[in-house]
Amino acid sequence: MTGKKVPLAHRMKPKTLEEFFGQEEIVGEGKPLYRMIKADRIKSIIFYGPPGTGKTSLARIIANMTKSKFEKLNAVTSGVSDIKRIVADTQNPIFNPSGRTVLFIDEIHRFNKAQQDALLPFVEDGTIILIGATTENPYFEVNKALISRSSVFMLKPLGKEAIINIVKNALKDKERGLGNLDILIDDDALDFLSEASGGDARIALNAVELAVLTSDLDADGKYHIDINLIQECVGKKAVRFDKSGEDHYDNISAFIKSMRGSDPDAAVFYLARALYAGEDIMFLARRIIICAAEDVGMANPMALQIAVSAAQAVHMVGMPEARIILSQAAIAVATSPKSNAAYVAINKALHDVENKRTGEVPMHLRNAPIKGMKDLGYGKGYKYAHDYEGNVVDQEYLPEEMRGTIYYNPTENGYEARIKEWLSKRRKNNAK
Repeated sequence: MTGKKVPLAHRMKPKTLEEFFGQEEIVGEGKPLYRMIKADRIKSIIFYGPPGTGKTSLARIIANMTKSKFEKLNAVTSGVSDIKRIVADTQNPIFNPSGRTVLFIDEIHRFNKAQQDALLPFVEDGTIILIGATTENPYFEVNKALISRSSVFMLKPLGKEAIINIVKNALKDKERGLGNLDILIDDDALDFLSEASGGDARIALNAVELAVLTSDLDADGKYHIDINLIQECVGKKAVRFDKSGEDHYDNISAFIKSMRGSDPDAAVFYLARALYAGEDIMFLARRIIICAAEDVGMANPMALQIAVSAAQAVHMVGMPEARIILSQAAIAVATSPKSNAAYVAINKALHDVENKRTGEVPMHLRNAPIKGMKDLGYGKGYKYAHDYEGNVVDQEYLPEEMRGTIYYNPTENGYEARIKEWLSKRRKNNAK
């Protein structure tokens, strides 16, 4: 069609800041990164964000504008020997009179510790100005010493306006884009594309190119891209979700916190995101069980039973019907009264067991399966609760050293309010 076999998304990579759309928070006029690039005063940088948000494009813009030697490595295919070669060339005044190199490392999180350690001294002394790009959280994946010597810029998924501007720019650019073709794209198709691309410029441009390549000219001699065509070309909507990456943890955190915060709509939304991205349904079921115990607790004891039953049903049924079961369980937990009193109680008790002299189990609570043990006092004086009115008897159950310690403090929420009333009377009687 265009006589160019290079994909449109690659051809349209911006060469200057003026061609770069989105990420105004970091490259908008007057922002620190904007000033650094414009003044060619680049310091070590790590760009962190999902695919298609402009990490490599920003590195390319820096390469075009810097007066320093520029080198590029891919962490997947490069090693320590490549770093040593670049350092040697940088330190050679014949090859590099400036004595410094701007080194772009794509997928820097894939560099192992030895590779990152080999790079560190030259970043530290300024021989190498590092520009790293990663889709993973650099604070977890990149050497802390490198992080401390770099400015970390977080790039977010591109907004709708940025995607629309990128597509429109590609449609009118006659040198690198599709400007030599007469293309009409409907507003609703463009709007859908800006949503369905999930903030990834590559997905949007690839869809537009595919739409043109698979279309015939209409009666007016134009390529007409309507919403039906663009839906076919986009395919399944892109979702920012990597089951092995930070998106996984962010989404599951939001799912749990939505249930804890009693927002069933948000809980179902994050559940849907996880299911759409192919999250393990049993993992989701387990998280609902944990939330039912930790955050609902005794305010609604039935929530845990519902969550466990849901997990069993999910295991038996599988997808796609498991989505219904998970939704019901998540909504049940989200809409239940909340109490973390049981969670707090066990944590306090574990802290005491770990840090205090907690004494021995009282003799009257110990079993005496052998007659000789009874003679030693095992079980002596134990009162069987069911022999007393209300099936409750006043006796000490804690070791002497822990007497009077309270771990469980019920709330006024849901069923726990009844427990609180009963337990308050019980504790008063024991205190007498």
